[in-house]
Amino acid sequence: MADLFDFPKVEFIGGKKGLDFEQAKGYNFYNSDEEFTINGETKPMKDWLKFSVAYWHTMDQRLVDPFGEGTAVRPWDENGQDDMTDMEHAKSKVKYMFEFMDKLGVEYFAFHDRDLAPEGKTLAETNANLDVIVDMIEEEMKRTGKKLLWNTSSLFTNKRFVAGGATTPFADVFAYAGAQIKHSLEIAKRLNSESYVFWGGREGYDSLLNTDTKRELDHIADFYKLAIDYAKEIGYTGQFLLEPKPKEPTAHQYDTDVQTTISFLYTYGLQDNFKLNLEGNHAFLAGHTYEHEARFAREAGLLGSLDANMGDKQTGWDIDEFPNDIYEATLVMYEFIKNGGLPTGGLNFDAKVRRASFTPEDLFYGHMAGMDVYAAGFRVAYKLIQDKFFENILQDRYASFDSGIGADFEAGKLTFADMEKYILNKEDSTILDTVKSGRVEAIKASLNNYIYSVLGDTFKK
Repeated sequence: MADLFDFPKVEFIGGKKGLDFEQAKGYNFYNSDEEFTINGETKPMKDWLKFSVAYWHTMDQRLVDPFGEGTAVRPWDENGQDDMTDMEHAKSKVKYMFEFMDKLGVEYFAFHDRDLAPEGKTLAETNANLDVIVDMIEEEMKRTGKKLLWNTSSLFTNKRFVAGGATTPFADVFAYAGAQIKHSLEIAKRLNSESYVFWGGREGYDSLLNTDTKRELDHIADFYKLAIDYAKEIGYTGQFLLEPKPKEPTAHQYDTDVQTTISFLYTYGLQDNFKLNLEGNHAFLAGHTYEHEARFAREAGLLGSLDANMGDKQTGWDIDEFPNDIYEATLVMYEFIKNGGLPTGGLNFDAKVRRASFTPEDLFYGHMAGMDVYAAGFRVAYKLIQDKFFENILQDRYASFDSGIGADFEAGKLTFADMEKYILNKEDSTILDTVKSGRVEAIKASLNNYIYSVLGDTFKK
């Protein structure tokens, strides 16, 4: 059978075909079978990073913006069938999706339920449409060995969810949301989804003037508990994930950022059932760096999966750009490696090509560039951890808490009275002598040197 895409299978070339990425059509840093050891476990790069194609951006995104219609040119929209029905169109995308993954060398994918098939007049009709496409996906998974990283439900696109799904003030809509999640969890079980994501696209408020925030938070917590119960009932053992985002499409979303979401989980006793799926652009919208969000999730033991995209400093909304910042990727991969990888998660490209990049080839270049930048960041972070670069910095910076009064405090031996007795008659000059420079400029320069060195060496191999 002829290939659906006129694009070669992408291989690791390690810089051997020059610097022009478009001409080389290969990976310079992503070597799928190269092995790395983390916490005593050795696996190939493909099994550590677990890159994933997002169905909604790759197969469904039309590249619209608020000021213009879609520009995307996609072969599955054409096929010489101007009168193609919605279901025929949905079916046509499945084969393209799996060949796309195969040519990229990507093992995983992710989807919302409503990415796959059109809605009907009733939930029963919608479920029937969805099951037809899931049947096709299941067959393709068996044929190719591809895996489902995670799936989720869209409780935000249909106008019924204008005021949310699990936080809606309308009981019929709430019941619809629960029934939709039920079927989505059954699909997760059937396709052996490694995780299940809850992204509260409209779980927030536009105005406090008409919102009972306490009641809505109580409702969504109880909604999650029902999901936990049903997963146990059907034997679905994938990891539940929450995805923070501060705003868009609501003025305020309840899972604003990592620390807010952690607080919610502990408030409602859900911390043992959920981890977090983090997105680079969402971190940016929250006023944080991506590595900030990854750090706080990791230190809480709740880093579950990563959506690999980025924002733009000049654009104040969620643009879902493919990642291209090696500096950011390095620092996120540092947290990733310190976390021991992502056992039930991976790096999902919740990213779309730019509106002017409208050809099918651009889909390949976007994913290839994202895979290479995170593979590059992984390599640099791996070397940083081997050399204990940041660990040594932190050990030196907090050394005063490893002995003397600092160690006594960390051992729980001090009271305020003890601190007063120790410090009361010390002169300020003596105290100031213990304060050391943070050396941030030197640290940043050293980090740049690691990037130059590791990636330069890799490119020469």
